[in-house]
Amino acid sequence: MLKTKSPFLQTTAIGYKRMSKMKPMRLTLPADKKQHEARKTLSTCGFAHFIHDGLHDALYILLPLWAQMFGLSLAQVGLLKAIYSGTLSLFQIPAGILAERYGERILLVGGTIVAGIGYTLLSSAGSFTGLLMLLAFVGLGSSVQHPLSSTLVARAYPAKGQRAALGIYNFTGDLGKMGLPATVAIIAGAIGWQSSVIASGLLGTVAGLLIFLLLRQHRHKTTKETKTKNLLGTGWGIKNEPAFLALSGINIVDTTVIYGFLTFLPFLLIEKGAAVETLGLAIALTFGGGAAGKFLCGVLAERIGIIKTSVITILTKGICILILLWLPLGAGLVLLPLLGAALNGTSSVLYATVAELVDPERHSRSFGLFYTLGMAAGAVSPVLFGVVSDFHGVPAALTMIAFSALLIIPFCLVLQRLMRHQN
Repeated sequence: MLKTKSPFLQTTAIGYKRMSKMKPMRLTLPADKKQHEARKTLSTCGFAHFIHDGLHDALYILLPLWAQMFGLSLAQVGLLKAIYSGTLSLFQIPAGILAERYGERILLVGGTIVAGIGYTLLSSAGSFTGLLMLLAFVGLGSSVQHPLSSTLVARAYPAKGQRAALGIYNFTGDLGKMGLPATVAIIAGAIGWQSSVIASGLLGTVAGLLIFLLLRQHRHKTTKETKTKNLLGTGWGIKNEPAFLALSGINIVDTTVIYGFLTFLPFLLIEKGAAVETLGLAIALTFGGGAAGKFLCGVLAERIGIIKTSVITILTKGICILILLWLPLGAGLVLLPLLGAALNGTSSVLYATVAELVDPERHSRSFGLFYTLGMAAGAVSPVLFGVVSDFHGVPAALTMIAFSALLIIPFCLVLQRLMRHQN
């Protein structure tokens, strides 16, 4: 080998050898920053879910109190729940479409503040008509949460970890369902329902301001080109329409069962001798079981598949509702966690599939469509089952609800076949 005595070449050779022994530099900061922002987005959207679901399900405590105070029939009680759920469902699709132009952050913040203010004003409602108007206002504010938070979470976890992230997001809603209704029941039992709605409304308003600060990284930047694309883009971005329809069918029936059952569960327990504080405990037990059920059903779905898991939860919820009708109050409270696990189990293993069936740039409007279909069914069911309760009693209505759950099974079988073809 030719040896050179050139100082320049010798220096270059020595430098090359040293560089070759050095460990390669790893630029992990951008990835770490991205993961941090994803976790922050998930935490903030989970917080929003906690607040909105908590405010929503606190209504199950307030409805019997309003029925007693204003002398309402069970059909009127169902109408109160329907006006809230109906307004919420009606504005979810517009919220998803507007978010494509103005961004999710500003709409989520504004909606949360509107819901908080509306909840506070419920304390001044002096009639059934006043309650209807204010609940419509609260529903308008709450309409933004599900489609926009789901979109932000799905966008933060575009590939690996998306299903798990959406599962965590759904779990935070259950925490709100456990905590806020129980708190409202305690405050209402101690110092009156007016104080409980004022406290809840102030919490919602403050939450909106916190969300504004926490989602600073999601300031929307819209160019003229993207504005035109968003305004003219009329497609839903659904990649597998038959599967999406089957999944929506499951959502519609499942929401009908859940909303119908939860609306009239307090009235069943009152017939069994429950006090206001006991109603709060009952709701907390139901949603505590629901939170645990989401985790357990997720594990079960990994072992036996989502369709078999869904069928098991459907049969369990129907049987538990029928058993609850015959149990005394104490034994019924013991059964509620299992019933809650079955109530939430079906949705927990299927809802994350929505993101897999839709193009990412159309998540906002497609999540809005999906939740609208479910909420619309949830708006109708309390009125329908309220009429049945007025004529035939609460147990008869709950029996109808229990058997209605079986209608989910055909949709599950269709979805299984369609998803198998897609894969």
